[in-house]
Amino acid sequence: MSLTPDVLTGGDGLPRCGWVGDDQEYRRYHDEEWGFALHGDRALFEKLSLEAFQSGLSWITILRRREGFRRAFAGFDPTAVASFDEEDVARLLDDASIIRNRSKVEATIANARLLVTRIAHEPGGLDGLVWRHAPEPRAQRPRRLAELPATTAESSALSRALKSVGWRFVGPTTAYALMQSAGLVDDHLAGCWRASP
Repeated sequence: MSLTPDVLTGGDGLPRCGWVGDDQEYRRYHDEEWGFALHGDRALFEKLSLEAFQSGLSWITILRRREGFRRAFAGFDPTAVASFDEEDVARLLDDASIIRNRSKVEATIANARLLVTRIAHEPGGLDGLVWRHAPEPRAQRPRRLAELPATTAESSALSRALKSVGWRFVGPTTAYALMQSAGLVDDHLAGCWRASP
């Protein structure tokens, strides 16, 4: 395995963005999900929820617990999560298969209620609200990890738009992480096998 600061070529011979390292789950996520266009209110609700839980932690921590999150949060079905009550909050705070943070658990439930009662009834729903903030593709693919921003004008605008309707735990950095993971931006580095020409 050869390692450069920005692109890693693993034992399978494929060069990947350097943040992947040699973790099998990171490889799968990078190769099959990260940077691919994701649509649908339920799918984006899950991603936004997981990005919020990730705040302050590494993404691999979330990936390794994603199935636990899916079980605990009814497959991220917004209608089901919106019906969660205090007993569900207590159940979630006792569930070692997820990140047990009361503020984030309560925010996820509140965001589901907001999605079901308000956002889903707006034109395009959550999908439309999120994708309206997709930036124009870059003129040139980034070559170094240091070129990837933590926030952009578009992620700040998406954060403001979500907060303006009451969404919780979605700052500009979380919004940009969503943009990367849901394919609103393509941050695969030049030289990565997943980078389109």
